[in-house]
Formats: sequence, structure tokens, C-alpha cells
Amino acid sequence: MRLFTCLLLLAFAPAFAQTNGTAYDGPIIDVHLHVGPAAPGAPNPATGEPTTANTDAEREAMTLERMRRHGIVLGLVSGPDAAMASMRRAGGDAIWAGAFLDDGHTPLPPPEVLREAFERGELRVMGEIAAQYRGLDPSDAWFEPYLALAEEFDVPIGIHTGLAPPGTAYGCCPDFRIDLGNPLRLEPMLKRHPELRVWLAHAGWPFLQETKALLYMYPQVYADVSVINWIIPRAEFHAYLQALVQAGLADRLMFGSDQMMWPEAITLAVEGVDSAPFLTPEDKRAIFYDNAARFLRVDRSPPGAGQSRSGAPSGKYER
Repeated sequence: MRLFTCLLLLAFAPAFAQTNGTAYDGPIIDVHLHVGPAAPGAPNPATGEPTTANTDAEREAMTLERMRRHGIVLGLVSGPDAAMASMRRAGGDAIWAGAFLDDGHTPLPPPEVLREAFERGELRVMGEIAAQYRGLDPSDAWFEPYLALAEEFDVPIGIHTGLAPPGTAYGCCPDFRIDLGNPLRLEPMLKRHPELRVWLAHAGWPFLQETKALLYMYPQVYADVSVINWIIPRAEFHAYLQALVQAGLADRLMFGSDQMMWPEAITLAVEGVDSAPFLTPEDKRAIFYDNAARFLRVDRSPPGAGQSRSGAPSGKYER
């Protein structure tokens, strides 16, 4: 059973909040999207409502529509190869695909297979790497050939950190261990590969002090706030985000939705960040766009870095 299905076990429900009166209306980069088979009727773990996307085609079309609605000019997706290829065809330059390890069963392809995909431009990033679900430590030897490949092609790597749906170890992924989600697990890898661009998926929640320490010590490391911006209680997310901002790390945080089988989660994720009353307009611009543009080395010209929210997502992107 894939991670997408496992996430149905989540029991958290956010306390929905109103925006703080300074709603963000600029471009957004979503560094954490998923593609794959639809799950008809699957209840959204935050709202309890069934998914609005009941076929593969609906999931893809509705995800792109939400991107347009929220001004998302670039989305990084991971999932099965066929689904990523379809999303790239439909979304064009607004979609980057990534090599992924994000369930309890599917291994990463051999490095030589990924090399060909990077050479053809089919893949632009490596991630989401959810080694934790398979009981693997990304600082161990198994990952070294992939790190060498990322260095060779200068591609960023997104690594799952933090937790998983309640009961994961009893369901899809019996090798799952909480301690493998501690961001400090990445330190040996970072010391061996100081040129790698790495981002922490889910910002290491709930390992706050460890996340702050890693971001402080290793300036090439960024973090996305995906899934925690809509699945955990809103007050808990805001407290966690505020702690990272107060630690001086607002320029290292990136927006992500972790949209899986619920396209409406993109809206919930945007609202989760936009409603934070302590964020300045400059903080929001940094988190929603500037930090990811810098990290991914894309053109940072403002919109027109993409069309208005009623238009198709588009933009100029640099390697």
C-alpha cells in the first residue's frame, strides 16, 4: 500500500483561522506535490470530506487548476513515472519531476537509470526521498551513489523528515521508525557532501530544536512547510513556524503543499501560511516564492514570473 493510502490514517484536524488581513497575492513555488493513482472517495484527513478527484485525469486537472487559482508558477512533483510524465505534458514548464522513494515498497531506480533521465531532462530534482518509511538512514552507504549523481548534475534533494500518519508502522511500512525522521540524521551526509543542496520536507516537525540546529549550521539546507501547514492543528503549525522565523530562518523556509489525492489541500496549505499573523508581507514573499527561487536557481523576476491567478501557470526557469 502506497504512502498516499497510508496518509488516510491521519487523525489530526486543523483549527481553521482567518487570514491576518494582509493576504499574499504574489507568485508561489510549491516544492512538494505528488502525482499518482486517484483514490475515489478518500476522505481528506483535515476536513473529513471525500476527495473531489475520483479519476487520475481529474486529479491531474484539478491539481493544475488549483495551481492556477493560487498563482503557483512552478510545482515540484514526485510519483510513478507515467503519472509524472503526464503531469509534465499537461503543465509544461510549470512542472518539474523528481526521482522519488516515497512509499514502503518501491525502491529508487538504479543510479544509471536516473542518470539517463536527468540527461534527457525528464527529472529535475531528487525527491521526495522518504527513506524513513523503509527503515533507511539517508546518511548510510546505500544512498551514496545517488548523492554522487545529484552532485554531478547539481540537482537538489528533498528528504522526508519528521513523522508520518498515525499507525504507519502497523500498516504500509513496518520498518518505519520515528528516530529516522530526526533531521540530525542528515548531518554525516552533509559533512561528506558540502556542495549538495538539500531541503527538509515537512520542516522536521516536531523536531524543532534539531531543525533549527541543522539549518543554522548548514547554510545549503532549506526546509519546506508542506503537510504541516494543513494537516496538524493550525495553532501548532503557527507556533512551529513562528519559532523558526524567530530563530532567523525565514529566508530558508519554502512553501509546499504535499498535495496527494486531495487537490483542495493546495488551498488549505496556502491558507495555513497566509493566515499566520506574525508573518510580514516580506516574510510571506520569501516563504511563498523567493527562497525556493533562490534555492532552485530559477528566474526571480516577479509576475510576470507567471500569469495572473486566472491564467495558466508559467514562468522562466534556469538550470
